[in-house]
Amino acid sequence: MLNHLMLDIDAGTIDWSRAQFALTAIYHWLFVPLTLGLAVIMGIMETCYYRTKDAFWKDAARFWQKLFGVNFAMGVATGIILEFEFGTNWSNYSWFVGDIFGAPLAIEGIVAFFMESTFVAVMFFGWKKVSAGFHLAATWLTGLGATISAWWILVANSWMQYPVGCEFNPDTMRNEMTSFLDVALSPMAVNKFLHTVTSAWVVGAVFCVAVAGWYLLKKREHKLAVASIKVGAAVGLAASLLAFLTGDHSAYQVAQKQPMKLAAMEALYNGGNDQGLSIVAAVNPFKQPDYTNEEEPPLRIAVPNMLSFLATHDFHGFVPGINDIIKGGYTNPEGQVEPSLEEKIKLGQEAITALAAYRKLKNDAKGEISEQQQALLDGYSKTIKDNMKYFGYGYIKNADEIVPSVPITFWAFRIMVGLGSFFILFFAVVLFFVYRKDIAKMKWIHKLALLLLPLVYVASEAGWLVAEFGRQPWTIQDMMPTWVAVSDLNSGSVMLTFFIFLALFTTMLAVEIRILCRQIKKGPEHSEIK
Repeated sequence: MLNHLMLDIDAGTIDWSRAQFALTAIYHWLFVPLTLGLAVIMGIMETCYYRTKDAFWKDAARFWQKLFGVNFAMGVATGIILEFEFGTNWSNYSWFVGDIFGAPLAIEGIVAFFMESTFVAVMFFGWKKVSAGFHLAATWLTGLGATISAWWILVANSWMQYPVGCEFNPDTMRNEMTSFLDVALSPMAVNKFLHTVTSAWVVGAVFCVAVAGWYLLKKREHKLAVASIKVGAAVGLAASLLAFLTGDHSAYQVAQKQPMKLAAMEALYNGGNDQGLSIVAAVNPFKQPDYTNEEEPPLRIAVPNMLSFLATHDFHGFVPGINDIIKGGYTNPEGQVEPSLEEKIKLGQEAITALAAYRKLKNDAKGEISEQQQALLDGYSKTIKDNMKYFGYGYIKNADEIVPSVPITFWAFRIMVGLGSFFILFFAVVLFFVYRKDIAKMKWIHKLALLLLPLVYVASEAGWLVAEFGRQPWTIQDMMPTWVAVSDLNSGSVMLTFFIFLALFTTMLAVEIRILCRQIKKGPEHSEIK
C-alpha cells in the first residue's frame, strides 16, 4: 500500500491537510499555555489562603480560577478536534503507527482528562462543600491533571520526532510498540515536556502581571494587583530560567537526533568543528536560501564555538551543516559513518521493494507457505528490518525535499530565544521594583507588561514553529514523509473544512477574549469580613 500511496494523493489534499492541522494546532496552543500557567498562579494563591486564612487570598484565588476556567474550556474544545484530525486527514499515518501513537493519547484521554474534569468541578463548586485542605488539593490536582495531559500529548509528539520502542510488522503493515517505557521516557520526550511546560508557566506569569498592571493603570484593586505582580513575577522568573535551561538540553537532543533541524535553525550550510552560535544573520525571511553554496549567510554575528558546545558539549565538536547531511561521510553521534542522502534513498527503496515482495508472496501463498517461500519471506523481513531506519527516504526524490524551511526555522528560533531572554530581564526588574518601590506609580512597567502579553504568545508559537517546521518533511522522522501519511480525500472537502475551522476557531478566540475582558473588568468578588 505505502509504496504506491504518494502517486495517488492529490497535492492539494496534502497542502490543505497540513494547513488545516497547523491551523488547529496553532489555535489550540493559544489556550494550552495559559491553562498550564494559570494553574500554578491560582494554586499559589489558594495555598496562601490555606496558610493564612486571610479572605483576601481566597478572593484572589477565586478570581484567577475564573479566568482559568474560561480558558480551560476553550482548550478542551480545540484539543478534541485536533485528535480527531489524525483519523480523518491522516489515516495512513494512524494506520502505520496507531499502536504506538494511540497509546499515549488514550492514556491522556482516560487518565488525565478525567482527572481534570473531576477535580475542576470540586475546585469551582466545592468552596462551601469540602474542607479547605481538600479544596486546595483539588485545585493543585486540576493543574496537575492539565500538566499530565500535556505530558502524554508531548510523548506522542516526541515519538514522531524520535521514533523509539517500536518494531515494524510486515504482516500487519504497522509499527508495533516493543517498549512502552522507551516511548514514554525517551530523552526527547522528557526534555520537550520540561521545556514546553516551563515556557507555558511564563505565558501564565506574563498574563498575571499584565492583568495586575491594567488594574494599577486604572487605579483599581491595588492589593490584588500588587500581590498578583509578586506571585506572577516570581513564577515568571523561575519559569524563564528553567525554560532557558531546558531549552539548552532540548537543543542538545535535536543535535543528536535531528541534525537537519539544527542546521536549519542556524542556517548552517557547511558545518565543521569549532562552530559559532549565530545571534543574527541576513537570512531572507521569504526565500529558501541556496544552501549548496560554500558561503555562510551574509552579515552573520556569532558567539565563537558556542554551537559546537551546545550540540556536542565540546567547544571543538563537529556540527554537520545541510550539505554535510546530504553528502554524508562524517561520524554521527552514534559513532557510525553517516550515509549520504543517495545511500539513504537506496536503502529506503530496498525496504519498500522488500515489503512489496513480502506482501505479494504472502498473498499468493494464501496461508500455505513452503520452506522455500519461508526462506524468501525471512530474507525480505531481514531487509525490511535492517533498512527500516531509512524507510521514509525511499519516497524522497531529491535533496530539496529533506531540507526544512530555513527562513521560518531560523527566524522563529531567534524570536523564541530573544523574547525568552527578555522575559528573564523583565521579571527580574519587576521583582526588584515591587519590593523596593511603589509599583503602583511605575506606569511604564504596567504598560510594558501589557505590551508583552501578545509577545509572549508570539514566543510560544515560535517555539512550535521551530519544532514542527524543523521536522519537515517528516511526519515520523526518517520513516514517513507527510505526503505518505495523509488520507486520500478530495482536496475541496479539506479546503472547505479549513475555512469552517478558521471561522469557528476565530469566533471561539474572540468569545474567550471578550469573556476574559469582562471578568477582568468586573474584578474579584470580595468576601464579607467577619
